[in-house]
Amino acid sequence: MQPPVVNVTDCSLFLCSLKQSKSAVRLKEDMKKIAALPLNKQRDDRCQKVFGVSLQDLQQQGLTKNGLPAVVWNTVEYLTQHGLTQEGLFRVNGNMKMVDQLRLKYDRGEEVELAKDADVCSVASLLKLFLRELPDGVITSALHSRFIQLYHDPKNDAEKENNLKELIKELPDANYCLLKYLCRFLTRVAEHHMMNRMNIFNLATIFWTKLFSVSSWFSLPSTPHPPPRFLSLQLSTF
Repeated sequence: MQPPVVNVTDCSLFLCSLKQSKSAVRLKEDMKKIAALPLNKQRDDRCQKVFGVSLQDLQQQGLTKNGLPAVVWNTVEYLTQHGLTQEGLFRVNGNMKMVDQLRLKYDRGEEVELAKDADVCSVASLLKLFLRELPDGVITSALHSRFIQLYHDPKNDAEKENNLKELIKELPDANYCLLKYLCRFLTRVAEHHMMNRMNIFNLATIFWTKLFSVSSWFSLPSTPHPPPRFLSLQLSTF
């Protein structure tokens, strides 16, 4: 008795079907294994994001160094070593393409070597960008109205400085530590004003829009543009 003849077309269809079936099984198994990966990737992206994130979130995600946002610590340390005598420090803008690349590296959680990847003006611009994009500013909007009251207070500078110290103490811990660190650094920058041409008044003029949330500040009625003299008191408070 001769074995039944199997049609070549039927055989091809069977093998193709079998192959597709096995592929479907493997695909199904693979999908089970990686089902959670998109969510995890999204979580990783959120955790690594640095710019436009609140100080509290950065702390919770471990994106800090010595109690400060890592990007602030890194940029200030770099500028302290390489930029204190740079003429026009913080006034002269850096290379925006370089700044964008540095920002992207930080947001991706990549290693950033400022000494190799950047220059002084670009690092200074990166620091200003980070501060400007803080959701509620370094000095939170909850205190803005009281800062304005203090600005209008007819008391002399010594009394205003004491009142300013007390007001600043009401900031959240993360904000207070960051403000203290920045003010001490900017005071050090001003000490080199003969070389960098950036005295305390110049720095105050530049940094008030980085320390306050400007949109919140100007949403208040009869909001003044803080003069350099008043802002310089703030920088010298620490």
